[in-house]
Amino acid sequence: MQTATKQLWASALAAIVGSLCCVAPLVLLTLSISGAWISQLTALEPYRPIFIGVTAIFMALAFRQLYIVPARCAPDEACADPHLQRRQRQIFWVAVVGIAALVAFPWYAPYLFN
Repeated sequence: MQTATKQLWASALAAIVGSLCCVAPLVLLTLSISGAWISQLTALEPYRPIFIGVTAIFMALAFRQLYIVPARCAPDEACADPHLQRRQRQIFWVAVVGIAALVAFPWYAPYLFN
């Protein structure tokens, strides 16, 4: 697996963990799963800024790998294919939009329930 792909997965995982306090209870309630234990998911709220920071670092590293650092590979390797690089960049921007939606969820969630 290439470095940029690993960094994308790491940033997505950090964003998901960072938004567990806010998104997970809503998803569980939407699926008609309830219980007092759902309120325990908010215990991760104090760590949210740390996870957002980790997400930003991994996204910056993935951006750097995809756009700034030139690809170093032999002409016959898969990374030399320009279609692969274009696809990785498209996946990166889709991930950025999804991660931004997860990170911003606490700010727009109140508007979903009015």
